[in-house]
Amino acid sequence: MEKKKIISIEERIPKLKAARKKKANRRLLFYLFLFFILITIIVYLQSPLSNVDEVKVNGNNNVDEAEIINMSEITEDTNIWTINSKQVQEVILTHPIIKSVKMKRKLPRTVMIDVEEHKVLGFLEEENDFTPILDNGEVIKKINNIDVSEAPLLKNFSEKEFLKRMLTELDDTPMEIFDLISEIVWEPTKQNKYKIKLYMTDGFIVQTSIRNFAKKINSYPSVVTEIEDGDKGIIHMGVGTYFEKIEDK
Repeated sequence: MEKKKIISIEERIPKLKAARKKKANRRLLFYLFLFFILITIIVYLQSPLSNVDEVKVNGNNNVDEAEIINMSEITEDTNIWTINSKQVQEVILTHPIIKSVKMKRKLPRTVMIDVEEHKVLGFLEEENDFTPILDNGEVIKKINNIDVSEAPLLKNFSEKEFLKRMLTELDDTPMEIFDLISEIVWEPTKQNKYKIKLYMTDGFIVQTSIRNFAKKINSYPSVVTEIEDGDKGIIHMGVGTYFEKIEDK
């Protein structure tokens, strides 16, 4: 029968001490590494390395990027981690054309501001000037960046009820047709207070109604393709659709 070797406590103590020392060294290295990381983070947060390097604005069309950045009050001296995104968004939303805004950080030092603007649905002629009117019905004054060709001129809409109905229909109009409308004139009669006349950028005139305008005007491109090249006149879009040719004088 094989005899088991007996190891005395004196022989085991050096091995236990070595193992404990190795474990203590590993723990010390871990704490030193953690301490180094914390110091690095603190230095980064307190240094210009955490300041904003660039602010990018997306989605703006009628509002200048510089104006939005100025409203955000974010500068190159702003610490990227001290920005109150909710507050920035609330301030930018005070601009009458801005419909929604989102702000996010893009590490290491970039701030992204994504905006959505209200759609300009038309221009009202007031005191020899053109003032834009938005999809929420608000008339904007003192905005110089909006191109008048961006939306149709709305004429003679003296009653807000019919103007509001017209704006709702324009908002539902496909953009490819919306861009073809140069001018809309409200021409109410005793029999039909919803009567309107459209002047199109391709030279045609459209006689129709505010009622179901977006649905009726949707067929405009196909109607135009049926008209012979060179012919100009009025496209009547009511219960039925027909073309009235106007002879050149």
